[in-house]
Amino acid sequence: MFVNGLSTTNPPHSYNKTECWEAFKTSEWFRRLDPRSHMIAETVLKKDNGIEFRSLAVESLEEVFIIDPDTLHKRFLANAPVLGAAAGAAALEDARIDARAIDGLVISTCTGYLCPGLTSYVVERLGLRADVLAFDLVGQGCAAALPNWRLAEALLSANTCQNVLSICVEVSSAAMYLDNDPGVLISACLFGDGAGAAVLSKHPNPLRRSIEWKEYASLVNPAERNALLFETHQGMLRNVLTRPVPKLAADHAEKVLHTVLNGVGLMPEDISAWIMHAGGRDVLIALQNRLKITAEDLRYSSDMLRLYGNMSSAFVYFVLQAALKDNAKPGWWWMSSFGAGFSCHGALLKVA
Repeated sequence: MFVNGLSTTNPPHSYNKTECWEAFKTSEWFRRLDPRSHMIAETVLKKDNGIEFRSLAVESLEEVFIIDPDTLHKRFLANAPVLGAAAGAAALEDARIDARAIDGLVISTCTGYLCPGLTSYVVERLGLRADVLAFDLVGQGCAAALPNWRLAEALLSANTCQNVLSICVEVSSAAMYLDNDPGVLISACLFGDGAGAAVLSKHPNPLRRSIEWKEYASLVNPAERNALLFETHQGMLRNVLTRPVPKLAADHAEKVLHTVLNGVGLMPEDISAWIMHAGGRDVLIALQNRLKITAEDLRYSSDMLRLYGNMSSAFVYFVLQAALKDNAKPGWWWMSSFGAGFSCHGALLKVA
């Protein structure tokens, strides 16, 4: 399988963390929460948390604090199809193929629910064929991009498709929830909105840099399911984020990495570019320490975190695009995502 087109997109409005703090202070929610919560939010937003900006699908930050089931659902419905289709259209343009050449469509999200799913809206907006094989994947959280690509690989390997359009789209501002739980507050300060798309094909695109998916491994640990998940509360998604997450991410990422590398006779030193989901600053630090790599190795992940925040499943598309734009050294690249489950996935890419 080859990555023949790649794109990312965000809502038009970006906000810095100082703006987010000031908007929170003047909101009704600030008055509802206790002083300890004020301190936690101020600490996360005003000090160095690795995030400077977040793109959010709202015209003003005041809208973020209108939190009720109907408003959040309408925000997802208004923005997820637009972002997903925009990313998809740009990926098709990057691959220099027509929408009619797409045989399969796989879309992942965890920040809202539609039935029919997002594939229906994207098929319509992009003018994909009526017989396109369309799959909506939900419930995989931040980890979803690589399972999405694994399904695309299966479709291509089975000769069912020649070209699959893969999209991850997250409207985190449509999954906003606040209460006095520290994990809920920290989560609200980390996530942004965005979408990534890739054209995945059986044969390489001779007009662009070759990126070949070579090996894959996955690890799901249900015993740690409650460490990181969405739960439904008062008709809304409530993100549960616990202290063990950075360590869990590092532990699982190390196991998946060595499973793949040991299978092909490679060492971590053979990896020339690291395409890692960030999660947050503490997660990046834990990954750096556990994988015995440097901050420079994780520069693309930290740069995307700083500019956009944690965009959940869409994040690794941004990291891969950043590495390509920087003309990162060819060779073996490692791409990994992790999240709800607790789950972790990794893929070895051969980049020319």
